[in-house]
Amino acid sequence: MGLPEILLIAVGLSMDAFAVSITLGLSVSQTKKIQYLIPGFYFGFFQALMPCIGFLAGTLFAFKIQQFDHWITFGLLGFIGGKMIKDSFSQTEEKENGNPFNPVTMLVLAIATSIDALAVGVTFAFFTVNIVMAISIIGVTTFCISAAGVKIGSLFGKKYKSKAEFAGGAVLVLLGMKILIEHLFL
Repeated sequence: MGLPEILLIAVGLSMDAFAVSITLGLSVSQTKKIQYLIPGFYFGFFQALMPCIGFLAGTLFAFKIQQFDHWITFGLLGFIGGKMIKDSFSQTEEKENGNPFNPVTMLVLAIATSIDALAVGVTFAFFTVNIVMAISIIGVTTFCISAAGVKIGSLFGKKYKSKAEFAGGAVLVLLGMKILIEHLFL
């Protein structure tokens, strides 16, 4: 797996965090500059940590399932991407009480938005991936996109939340299809 695929994965994974960051930006009337960085640190750290954990778990059993690893990858990315696409059409609104940037809230949101990165980390175990480079790219990308999401949320409102989640889901589904096609036909 090369740099272009890792960059696409990083952007795709960061779309959940981006959507939540927009919501965080919506929830405060006047966002302070430090508040742009808080979600970036939380989301970026967990988006980098989860693929590392998934990679380590995947390497423990990768040799047992190499014959059908591309199907697992396709299934995981397809499921995660499909869920993101489905969620992008959801009409429910999230409401926050109090300070949305408090550590407990941020920790829960960071874990919730990075669960899909755990599954992606498992798929990394099936490919030749420089895991340090991959998790660094995923973490930095998520940090930047999350910080931008808070700013966008404070400026533009709900308009982009569902579109970002849809785009991230579509990227993951298409990447899963690409991997499956490469293994079956190339």
